[in-house]
Amino acid sequence: MCGIVGYIGSRQAYPILIDGLKRLEYRGYDSAGVALVSGSHRLNVYKSAGKVADLERVAEKQDVSGCAGIAHTRWATHGEPCTTNAHPHCSSDGRLALVHNGIIENYAPLKEKLVAQGYIFKSSTDTEVLVQLIDYLQKQGNLDLLAAVQLALREVVGAYAIAVIDRSRPDEIIAARKSSPLVVGIGENEFFLASDATPMVAYTNKVVYLEDEEIAVLHAGMPLRIVNLNNVECPHEAQTIAMNIGQLEKNGYPHFMLKEIYDQPDCIGDCMRGRINPDANTVTLSAVSNFKERLVGAHRFIIVACGTSWHAGLIGKQLIETFCRVPVEVEYASEFRYRNPVIGPEDVVIAISQSGETADTLAAVELAKEKGAFIYGICNAVGSSIARATDTGSYIHVGPEIGVASTKAFTGQVTVLALLALLLGKEKGTVAEDEYHRAVSELANIPDKMREVLKQDAFIADFSKMFTYARNFIYLGRGYAYPVALEGALKLKEISYIHAEGYPAAEMKHGPIALIDAEMPVVVIATQSTLYEKVLSNIQEIKARKGRVVAVVTEGDTVIKKLADYSIELPATEECLSPLVASIPLQLLAYHIAVCRGMDVDQPRNLAKSVTVE
Repeated sequence: MCGIVGYIGSRQAYPILIDGLKRLEYRGYDSAGVALVSGSHRLNVYKSAGKVADLERVAEKQDVSGCAGIAHTRWATHGEPCTTNAHPHCSSDGRLALVHNGIIENYAPLKEKLVAQGYIFKSSTDTEVLVQLIDYLQKQGNLDLLAAVQLALREVVGAYAIAVIDRSRPDEIIAARKSSPLVVGIGENEFFLASDATPMVAYTNKVVYLEDEEIAVLHAGMPLRIVNLNNVECPHEAQTIAMNIGQLEKNGYPHFMLKEIYDQPDCIGDCMRGRINPDANTVTLSAVSNFKERLVGAHRFIIVACGTSWHAGLIGKQLIETFCRVPVEVEYASEFRYRNPVIGPEDVVIAISQSGETADTLAAVELAKEKGAFIYGICNAVGSSIARATDTGSYIHVGPEIGVASTKAFTGQVTVLALLALLLGKEKGTVAEDEYHRAVSELANIPDKMREVLKQDAFIADFSKMFTYARNFIYLGRGYAYPVALEGALKLKEISYIHAEGYPAAEMKHGPIALIDAEMPVVVIATQSTLYEKVLSNIQEIKARKGRVVAVVTEGDTVIKKLADYSIELPATEECLSPLVASIPLQLLAYHIAVCRGMDVDQPRNLAKSVTVE
């Protein structure tokens, strides 16, 4: 949630900050703001409700000079979205400005204390409490800004990533984090600051990821200094990020989401590169090679995730149980962390998160570590908090995902889970040799089969117009297709605002069938599988009640095509890998319905890409 950007150096800060906010707008877009310190020790703050483009209009023809500044794009937690609650927030005397991602849980008693000292608050945010607290402590103790920030953060309960500037110190930015990501980019006598690395890839590829309760002192022309809350030095080695600016552009597509749907064949190829030997039909994962005994000897796997990653985990459960014959549980991380789960040293916890910063999943990882479990992370963002907190893991390597509704990250996660399940099954001897080689060979063919599915985009776009009227959808699937149904329904909900629910097809008779009529579209994943005949029966039950059916079928199917109102044909593949191709038409269906309804598919209302708060 929320995106922070900062810059200090010899360049004009405003263009860098605005460009950075646009890169981070997927993290929140209900308000935005910027604070700039000029050489004359003047602090100019501009804010606006709405998106970054609205902020640009506010700042137009204003004084945006200065070589130091901080900026913020907000996803509201405390206080409604409005200009007053937008960041940056300033101290009462206008000297300090602060941006913040996270939640200060004890803001109320802190605010009472400050009100008693005569402080007046303009907003209803917890963030304004923090900047006023820093100001109060600095003045009371005659402290420099770093010492005041350290003292204030020792009083704070909650999560934060912050950046603070002082108009009397235009050559310095203080930044800190706890349970919320913050990255420092290192340039030539300049520093960049952001919630992730995307705003700085055009300027530098050298970054430092701050750890919890670390504070960075960014001083133009001086080395980066990092200390903790007790002022103990915390040396870091800069890391090199492998990202290019082209990955952050639409490249001619009308939306990032459509680009990322089309990216999937190449992304899945990248995900498998170096991990599949196409000549020998074998899988290699360094995580398994390095920790084979621990992973092969696991008595149980527990997958923790949220949202789309949870759906990928449901597919991972079937893959691991099928190939490894080990029980697997799939937990919502938000539920797992707040009960007392039975977990021990013989368990392996697989934590799945695209951003690697999901607050609930990170907390679930910490809980599992405390109980002695071995932690395997599956993330997209290199150097993210979850990647650093786990014992080992695998990156999905699908490149930056800008669209809020996840597409290529989902198929990347399923691909890594398939690789992991196949390799562990081979090491355990629980998968037949021919079955193993056949599945690996077919996995290598998936990118080409995805390209075949994408050729139906125009057809899907055309018939999707028929469903812009719909207020409800039902998605049905069985076996491996059930999580795909859940994911398809989620995509439609997220970007079109049409209510949609995913169900196991057989469960339709236990309630949802009461909703079926001529006005209820039903999407059925009915590819060839061991449960094909049973799904066929479900479709017949829907048609008997005049339901409208969109069927996803295997190429050459003639039976279901006669029953369905619309059919999307997929190339045949192994049943265990079918989610990788079956998910794509559902992504396209949701996308085109949303576009027909005039929705902002890249930035749907109330959602943010990286959920770094509870």
